[in-house]
Amino acid sequence: MPVDKIKYLGACIRTARKHCGLTQQELADQSGVSVKTIRNIETGKMNPSYEILFPIINRLGLSTSDLFNVSPDEQEEEIQRFIGKFRACNRTNQLILLGTLDYLAEQLLAVQNKSNLKSME
Repeated sequence: MPVDKIKYLGACIRTARKHCGLTQQELADQSGVSVKTIRNIETGKMNPSYEILFPIINRLGLSTSDLFNVSPDEQEEEIQRFIGKFRACNRTNQLILLGTLDYLAEQLLAVQNKSNLKSME
Protein backbone atom coordinates (compact mmCIF):
# COMPACT_ATOMS: atom_id res chain seq x y z
CA MET A 1 0.00 0.00 0.00
CA PRO A 2 1.44 3.42 -0.88
CA VAL A 3 2.62 5.55 2.02
CA ASP A 4 -0.02 8.25 1.49
CA LYS A 5 -2.78 5.62 1.78
CA ILE A 6 -1.23 4.26 4.96
CA LYS A 7 -1.16 7.79 6.38
CA TYR A 8 -4.78 8.29 5.30
CA LEU A 9 -5.77 5.07 7.09
CA GLY A 10 -3.91 6.21 10.21
CA ALA A 11 -5.62 9.59 10.12
CA CYS A 12 -9.04 7.90 9.82
CA ILE A 13 -8.29 5.69 12.82
CA ARG A 14 -7.00 8.62 14.89
CA THR A 15 -9.99 10.84 14.03
CA ALA A 16 -12.48 8.08 14.84
CA ARG A 17 -10.70 7.24 18.09
CA LYS A 18 -10.83 10.86 19.23
CA HIS A 19 -14.45 11.15 18.13
CA CYS A 20 -15.23 8.17 20.37
CA GLY A 21 -13.39 9.87 23.24
CA LEU A 22 -10.82 7.09 23.55
CA THR A 23 -7.14 7.27 24.31
CA GLN A 24 -4.76 5.08 22.34
CA GLN A 25 -4.46 2.83 25.40
CA GLU A 26 -8.23 2.46 25.73
CA LEU A 27 -8.59 1.60 22.05
CA ALA A 28 -5.76 -0.91 22.35
CA ASP A 29 -7.37 -2.53 25.39
CA GLN A 30 -10.83 -2.67 23.80
CA SER A 31 -9.61 -4.02 20.47
CA GLY A 32 -7.04 -6.47 21.81
CA VAL A 33 -3.95 -4.98 20.17
CA SER A 34 -0.97 -3.22 21.68
CA VAL A 35 -0.86 0.52 22.20
CA LYS A 36 2.34 0.55 20.14
CA THR A 37 0.39 -0.95 17.24
CA ILE A 38 -2.30 1.73 17.53
CA ARG A 39 0.37 4.43 17.65
CA ASN A 40 2.17 3.01 14.58
CA ILE A 41 -1.05 2.76 12.59
CA GLU A 42 -2.12 6.30 13.47
CA THR A 43 1.25 7.76 12.50
CA GLY A 44 1.35 5.87 9.21
CA LYS A 45 4.35 3.77 10.22
CA MET A 46 2.45 0.49 9.96
CA ASN A 47 0.28 -1.10 7.30
CA PRO A 48 -1.89 -3.32 9.52
CA SER A 49 -3.06 -6.77 8.54
CA TYR A 50 -6.73 -7.63 8.39
CA GLU A 51 -6.44 -9.46 11.72
CA ILE A 52 -5.17 -6.30 13.40
CA LEU A 53 -7.40 -3.81 11.60
CA PHE A 54 -10.69 -5.67 11.96
CA PRO A 55 -11.13 -5.36 15.77
CA ILE A 56 -10.00 -1.72 15.66
CA ILE A 57 -12.49 -0.63 13.01
CA ASN A 58 -15.22 -2.67 14.68
CA ARG A 59 -14.66 -0.87 17.99
CA LEU A 60 -14.56 2.52 16.32
CA GLY A 61 -17.61 1.82 14.19
CA LEU A 62 -15.75 2.62 11.00
CA SER A 63 -17.13 1.45 7.68
CA THR A 64 -15.35 0.66 4.46
CA SER A 65 -16.49 4.00 3.09
CA ASP A 66 -14.60 5.69 5.94
CA LEU A 67 -11.41 3.79 5.11
CA PHE A 68 -11.58 3.91 1.35
CA ASN A 69 -12.39 7.58 0.92
CA VAL A 70 -16.01 7.16 -0.15
CA SER A 71 -18.24 9.92 1.12
CA PRO A 72 -20.78 8.35 3.49
CA ASP A 73 -23.80 10.33 4.51
CA GLU A 74 -23.83 11.82 7.99
CA GLN A 75 -26.54 9.49 9.27
CA GLU A 76 -24.55 6.40 8.26
CA GLU A 77 -21.49 7.73 10.10
CA GLU A 78 -23.51 8.27 13.27
CA ILE A 79 -24.93 4.76 13.08
CA GLN A 80 -21.49 3.23 12.54
CA ARG A 81 -20.07 5.11 15.53
CA PHE A 82 -22.89 3.80 17.71
CA ILE A 83 -22.30 0.26 16.45
CA GLY A 84 -18.67 0.56 17.49
CA LYS A 85 -19.69 1.53 21.01
CA PHE A 86 -22.27 -1.26 21.06
CA ARG A 87 -19.66 -3.84 20.07
CA ALA A 88 -17.36 -2.69 22.87
CA CYS A 89 -20.03 -3.56 25.45
CA ASN A 90 -20.31 -6.99 27.01
CA ARG A 91 -23.31 -9.12 26.02
CA THR A 92 -25.38 -8.14 29.07
CA ASN A 93 -24.97 -4.44 28.31
CA GLN A 94 -25.64 -5.04 24.62
CA LEU A 95 -28.99 -6.59 25.54
CA ILE A 96 -29.79 -3.62 27.79
CA LEU A 97 -28.94 -1.23 24.95
CA LEU A 98 -31.06 -3.16 22.45
CA GLY A 99 -34.03 -3.27 24.81
CA THR A 100 -33.73 0.42 25.58
CA LEU A 101 -33.42 1.40 21.93
CA ASP A 102 -36.36 -0.81 20.95
CA TYR A 103 -38.54 0.77 23.63
CA LEU A 104 -37.43 4.28 22.70
CA ALA A 105 -38.08 3.64 19.00
CA GLU A 106 -41.61 2.40 19.77
CA GLN A 107 -42.33 5.51 21.85
CA LEU A 108 -40.98 7.87 19.19
CA LEU A 109 -42.94 6.12 16.44
CA ALA A 110 -46.14 6.43 18.50
CA VAL A 111 -45.57 10.17 18.96
CA GLN A 112 -44.74 10.53 15.28
CA ASN A 113 -47.89 8.67 14.23
CA LYS A 114 -50.07 10.84 16.49
CA SER A 115 -48.49 13.93 14.98
CA ASN A 116 -49.11 12.64 11.46
CA LEU A 117 -52.76 11.91 12.24
CA LYS A 118 -53.29 15.41 13.66
CA SER A 119 -51.75 17.03 10.62
CA MET A 120 -54.13 15.06 8.34
CA GLU A 121 -57.20 16.41 10.16
